[in-house]
Amino acid sequence: MSTIDEIYKKIKKAKSIVLLTHENPDGDAIGSSVAMYLALKGIGKENVDLIIPEYAKCFSELPGIEYALKEGTRENYDLAITLDVATIKLLNGWSRYFENADYTVVIDHHSSNSMFGDLNYVEYSSPACAQVLYLMFRHYRWKLTQDIGDNLMCGIVTDTGGFQYDKVSKETFEIASSLMGLGVHLNKIYNDTLIKRSRANFELQKIALSRLELLEDGKIAFSYITKKDLEDANAETGDYEGLVNEGRSIEGVEVNIFMHEIEDGYRISLRSNKYVNVSEVALIFGGGGHSKAAGCTATNLTPEEIKEKLVQEIKHQL
Repeated sequence: MSTIDEIYKKIKKAKSIVLLTHENPDGDAIGSSVAMYLALKGIGKENVDLIIPEYAKCFSELPGIEYALKEGTRENYDLAITLDVATIKLLNGWSRYFENADYTVVIDHHSSNSMFGDLNYVEYSSPACAQVLYLMFRHYRWKLTQDIGDNLMCGIVTDTGGFQYDKVSKETFEIASSLMGLGVHLNKIYNDTLIKRSRANFELQKIALSRLELLEDGKIAFSYITKKDLEDANAETGDYEGLVNEGRSIEGVEVNIFMHEIEDGYRISLRSNKYVNVSEVALIFGGGGHSKAAGCTATNLTPEEIKEKLVQEIKHQL
């Protein structure tokens, strides 16, 4: 029996299911999780908990996001499924639901996935976890509704940067076309997640640009924002999204490093343009991701100390 069919067997058997994604969830994490929740409810699964403690307001109009919980309704589930999660560490405070579950399933597309579930279905070639789910749902012959389609499209649009990254394939466009046939609101999803920005985001952009440094003959761009910056801008969850791409667009830059301060350190976002594998760079702080988009968290270090460690690691690939 294939892994995908084994997952179906476990879903069918489970009486209680919890869906989990990574901390600081992006559009693919949220879209994939909500799509799976709606799909499970569609096949008659009654006891399904969707745990997404916080998310950026640009995702607040996705159909089904209103069912997201900050905490689970029980401590032990028959089945725990993670969506778009490369390592159990990224579950942060919600890993207990995964660890306490009778059985665990990992569905993902990151090359750095540590295969931490009882069953692991990881499609490295897929540009988004949402694309993996679309093909799973078709394989299972589950009904795809417009609401499920909106969430899958959100995942695909955001994780491909609007269909611009390397792993976008002919199949990706065929899937997008099929979702459009369901009446999916592509224009709204694209505008809400990639175009529209809050006033706080605009203010943070100005600060990040004012701090931006070009290092190693202009091949590395580095910038950061602090908790005070976030407070001064009245920023909400996700208002720093997109700032990681500011330095990346400068001519000659291969790697962009962007950090924002959190309670006990800095969360780091890494992007590359051509040849540096930033998922390997992120490993020095226990992170991971894709070859051209990765992240990690550093604690008990100053921005300068973090910058020095990251630059030294990146230099090995320049």
